[in-house]
Amino acid sequence: MSKFRLDEIDHQILDMLIDNTRVPFTDIAKKLLISAGTVHVRVKKMEDAGIIQGSSLTLDYEKLGYSFIAYVGIFLHNTSQTKFVLERINEIPFVTVAHVTTGKFNIFCKIRAKNTRHAKEVIFMIDDIEGVYRTESMISLEESINDKKRLMHTIFKDL
Repeated sequence: MSKFRLDEIDHQILDMLIDNTRVPFTDIAKKLLISAGTVHVRVKKMEDAGIIQGSSLTLDYEKLGYSFIAYVGIFLHNTSQTKFVLERINEIPFVTVAHVTTGKFNIFCKIRAKNTRHAKEVIFMIDDIEGVYRTESMISLEESINDKKRLMHTIFKDL
């Protein structure tokens, strides 16, 4: 499959959509001095190429009472249990991200909880999954960097 070519207009459209996925195409068009139809066609091409995959909604978890973040490294008895364990982890709604990893852990997860007591309950749910040997937890004190735009601009320079 050939590499999809993005030009400067595509970069600018993506830049605005990363800031606000709900920005109207007419607003993008006005800022870029192009037609809304052109924006629509370019976004559709990027969707068809798989560069844009849907849009996302960002929630303020603190305002919803889920400000506690922890990372949990999971050790398995046997790596052949990975799929089974991931299926069980997927049933725990407080696990928001899970990665199969190399190195120290077999699986590495991010959890969101109401407080330390709730986080302990979630970690115990993970510990109780058949195939989990043990877990190791780290508490997030603060999310200091969460910036998709910096990576996006670096990627654009490479294209």
